[in-house]
Formats: sequence, structure tokens, C-alpha cells
Amino acid sequence: MRTIAIMDERKVPAFRQDIGRRLAELDQEDVLGERSQRVVELDQQSVGRLSRQDALLNQSMAKATQARRNTYRRALQAALRRIEEGEFGYCADCGEDIDRARLELEPTVLRCMSCARG
Repeated sequence: MRTIAIMDERKVPAFRQDIGRRLAELDQEDVLGERSQRVVELDQQSVGRLSRQDALLNQSMAKATQARRNTYRRALQAALRRIEEGEFGYCADCGEDIDRARLELEPTVLRCMSCARG
């Protein structure tokens, strides 16, 4: 296990807190998006054909948004695991430090700028 690569280990609690805040926001968005994902009623009398198509499209978009939230949630959880394992802040490709400002902007990044550029 190596030491945290983010220059100052005193920043680790701030990263944990930021990741926790992002996870909590995702949970809140899940609750708000739950209604949009419900099954669209088949009653053609109460809802016109175009309205139903619009409702189906909205439902589809809500499900896609939920899938993106789930993917981001897994990435945040993986970042927490990297913190616990002492791997947070290291590039997955070259092993060099990832710039702290980059991690502060998006703690799920896995690569330094050099490797991300290809």
C-alpha cells in the first residue's frame, strides 16, 4: 500500500466528504426521478396518442438518466475504495500522480492528463 498521492494526506477527509456529498445528491436525484420511470398507463381515452408517445419518451429519458447516475455512483464508490486502499490519486496507466485540482473537480478520474490525452 502506498501513501496517498495527493500531496497532503490532510486533504483525504475533504475528498471523502466531497464524494459522500455527491453520493447523497445522487440518492436525492433517484427519489425525484423515480416517478418519471413508472410504467406509462395504456388508457388511450384519458391520454391522446401523441401525449402517450411523449410520456414514453420522457420515461425512456428518465431511465437513461438513472443508468448514468448508477454508473457515476459506482465510479464514486470505486474512488472511495481507492482512498481506503491508498491508490487514490495515482494514474491507472502510468502510476504517476494525478493533479490535485483535477481530482477536486472530478474525484472519479483514473488517469493523469498526459495519459488521458493519449
